[in-house]
Amino acid sequence: MLTRPSAAAINHLLQQNRWAAERLLRFAGKTVRFDIAPFSIGYTILPDGLLTGAAPDASADAVCKLSPSLLPRLAMHDEKAHAEVQTEGDAALLAEIFFLSHNLSWDMAEDLSPLTGDILAERLVRGLRLAGAEIRNTAGNLTQAAAEYWTEERPLLAKPGELAHFIADVDSLRDDLARLQQRVRQLSGQ
Repeated sequence: MLTRPSAAAINHLLQQNRWAAERLLRFAGKTVRFDIAPFSIGYTILPDGLLTGAAPDASADAVCKLSPSLLPRLAMHDEKAHAEVQTEGDAALLAEIFFLSHNLSWDMAEDLSPLTGDILAERLVRGLRLAGAEIRNTAGNLTQAAAEYWTEERPLLAKPGELAHFIADVDSLRDDLARLQQRVRQLSGQ
């Protein structure tokens, strides 16, 4: 269901970035499967470096298992998210997939230019990038402000230093209690 449209989108990126398709040439004939619950999407690498959809029950040379919640983080190039992807199979193919996921880029202006012309397409893309950067910046500022509000103004959240101090106090209390229990046992046994 998702394999054909996703393969077409990835192939479009590979055609825009010919260097990427050339990197996949050495893996021609190999199949990679992505298990994203509840879906399983497989692709076979063609001799020209592009992809075709693989049958859901086809054996895979490499498998990437990830939860749906990782997808937005992976799209934002979150390195911690890449570490949470479970993999098995051909290590070289998996390394190439991760390399491409970091370095493959979409030339939006090229796709928009037939509809709007080159100049307007470039300006639209530049505007979208600036808007995206502003949204990320605003979201970061709001997150920081909310955290500060809930730790300083309306203490609902504990500050990391206070939490560490509390944990140390609990550990100390536990150790003191253990020593007290041992002392009571010694005194009651005498």
